[in-house]
Amino acid sequence: MATRTKRTPTFEEQLTRLGDIVRTLESGEAGLADSLKLFEEGAALVSSCTKQLDEAEQTIVKLRAGSDGEPVEEPFEEAAK
Repeated sequence: MATRTKRTPTFEEQLTRLGDIVRTLESGEAGLADSLKLFEEGAALVSSCTKQLDEAEQTIVKLRAGSDGEPVEEPFEEAAK
């Protein structure tokens, strides 16, 4: 029996799902139990998206001109200062 691995949704897919959850909760059409499940799912999506954004931020670099005029990569955190 083959084991199926679950594909992790992309950042964009997670944002789309989060938007769907927000619309459902705002509509008031879901019952209490369903609303709680949706809220929990939404909180997990927010956490996942935040983690992905934090990881992406760590890879961003700012290019600046070095003393020889050539571009120098500078980590994003240092560039923001």
